[in-house]
Amino acid sequence: MTAADWFDEAFAGAPLMAILRGMGVARSLRLSEMAWDLGIDSVELPLQTDEDERALRAVVARAAERGKSVGAGTIVSPEQVAVAVDAGAAYLVSPGLDPVVVREAQSAGVPILPGVATPTEVQLAVSLGLTWLKAFPATWLGPSWFAHIRGPFPQVRFVATGGLDASNVEDYLDAGVRVAAVGSALEDPAQLERLGEVLRGRAG
Repeated sequence: MTAADWFDEAFAGAPLMAILRGMGVARSLRLSEMAWDLGIDSVELPLQTDEDERALRAVVARAAERGKSVGAGTIVSPEQVAVAVDAGAAYLVSPGLDPVVVREAQSAGVPILPGVATPTEVQLAVSLGLTWLKAFPATWLGPSWFAHIRGPFPQVRFVATGGLDASNVEDYLDAGVRVAAVGSALEDPAQLERLGEVLRGRAG
C-alpha cells in the first residue's frame, strides 16, 4: 500500500482529525476517547518531549483496542522518525517540508504529512512523491488558498491545521480541504456538539 492509499483509507470515514498537543498521558487518553466516540477516527499527538512520547505510547495502545490510527506530529528531524515509529505511530506529521525528513519516513515505510504554505512547497512535495499534504497554518492561508491551489495541483489532497474549530471547519471543507484538524475544541461542550453535527452532515 502506498502512502497515498494509506491516507485515502485512514481519512475515508471522517473529514476531521484531532491534534492533542502537550496534554500529558491522562488528558490525551481522555480526549482521544472523546474524539473516537464523536466519530473522529484519527488522532495526532505532537512529539516534542519525553512526556509527549509517553502519551503517544499510551494512546497508541488504547487505539489498538479500538482499531484507530494515531499519528506523531511536529516531526522536524530524521531522528524523530525512528522514535515515532518505535512508539507505534501509524503516520507522521511535520510543520514544514524537509526533504530529508520526508525521505527518512519513506525509507522507514511510514506515511508522512509535511506542512506546506506556498505553491513552491506543494510542487516540491509532489516531486518527492507526496499527494497528501498538511496546509499550515490554515487560518493564515484562508479558505480561498485551497481553491486557488487546486488549479495547478488537482491531485493533491490537503489536511488543514492551525486555528480551526467548530466555527470555521466547514468553510475549509467547503473550499476543498479533505480533512480539517481540531484540538482544544474537543474540550468545549458547545463546539463538541457542533463538530458532531458536521460529521453527521458529511457522513458518506
